[in-house]
Amino acid sequence: MTPANAERRTHPGWALFLLAAISTCGFIDRIVMNVLVEPIKREFDLTDLQMGLVAGLAFAVLNVVLGLWVARVAERRRRLTLISIGTLLWSIATAVCGLANSFGQLLLARIGVGVGEAVGLPATSSVISDYFPPEKRATAMSVLMLAPPIGAFLGSAGGAVIAQAYGWRMAFMIAAVPGFLLALLVWLTVSEPPRGGQDRLAGGSEEIPPFSAVLKRIAERRSLRHLLAGSTIASAVGFGLNAFLAAFLLRRFGFGVAQSGIIAGLIASLPASLSVIGSGWLADRIGRRDPRSYGLIPGVSLLLAAPIYMLAVTRDTAGPAIALLAVAALVQYTYLGPTAGVFQNMMHPRMRASSSAVTSLVYSLVGGGLGPLLVGGLSDSLSSGAAPGAPGVGLASAMAIVAGGYVWAALHYLWATRSLRSEFALPI
Repeated sequence: MTPANAERRTHPGWALFLLAAISTCGFIDRIVMNVLVEPIKREFDLTDLQMGLVAGLAFAVLNVVLGLWVARVAERRRRLTLISIGTLLWSIATAVCGLANSFGQLLLARIGVGVGEAVGLPATSSVISDYFPPEKRATAMSVLMLAPPIGAFLGSAGGAVIAQAYGWRMAFMIAAVPGFLLALLVWLTVSEPPRGGQDRLAGGSEEIPPFSAVLKRIAERRSLRHLLAGSTIASAVGFGLNAFLAAFLLRRFGFGVAQSGIIAGLIASLPASLSVIGSGWLADRIGRRDPRSYGLIPGVSLLLAAPIYMLAVTRDTAGPAIALLAVAALVQYTYLGPTAGVFQNMMHPRMRASSSAVTSLVYSLVGGGLGPLLVGGLSDSLSSGAAPGAPGVGLASAMAIVAGGYVWAALHYLWATRSLRSEFALPI
């Protein structure tokens, strides 16, 4: 069945707004777990390693497999239908998290959230790319990539306040509600844009390249390889740090669940939003003359992020730590918009959903899956030898070590600048 609005052209701004809202909703449902680490850990008597598994790898288990298959379907079928169905599925799974009565049930529910996002999210970048021309795509992708910082604030602050007032189960229930409404709005009001309508193609856009062509395109273009490596490492660091930021504030400085959640949400939203949208706009503006900006801006920013974050989590008082964490957030997320813009610009219109699925697969498995697991495992190890009078030191040390990974990510972005200019000129 096709919606009645299928023949009517949707305004690009409305399509971008709704799809960005859906991506934000998905991130809320993913991130709300992070602020609920302590109450869930206490209720089920879990370790930090187990919480890292629930917050990260459980989400990624089927997400990485189904995401690829659904993306191939999206190259052939109506993408807005998949987005609507996927949003509905992960919203149901989020609500089920609030009904879990054991670690096993919670683990399965989190896998369900990953399945829903695997169905709903791979096609969003592809749809937006067909609403905006190449020279505006990094900016449009940056708006779409506002989902992590805005979702982090709403998920952390909102989830913490609700959990403190009504319990952690209610936080999951309320987090699920927006997805039901957005799924209906997208289904009824956003039309499917013509594929490749904004691109200058040598041939038609109807032929569907095999999946091997997507992998070959990434393998052949050095800039894409480095951008994928850099963004994967940066995402692993970011997911790992954010999964335990609220817990760090609670343990290290004695904040309550609501306070730590609100502070963590503000740190990961306001400065990060400026970073994401500003870097995409700046990369597009400079990129018209010099495409190397798509690698240079994230590279320099991530080089700054590592020492600032390491300094932040090793402070002994809350004020300096929070201030430095906010400064770090200004430079932590600059890679999101430029990376997504480059990948969409270098892919054939019938390869874009698959390309997004490939990057999502890597981000989910390595970033979202291993990042929280790494921080949690290091925290357990380092906390076992910490002095009794030094709360949160083990977790702080683990976060400082992992934050150093931003330097590694930065190097890949800087290496990408050597080939971005020549590879931007190649046909798609």
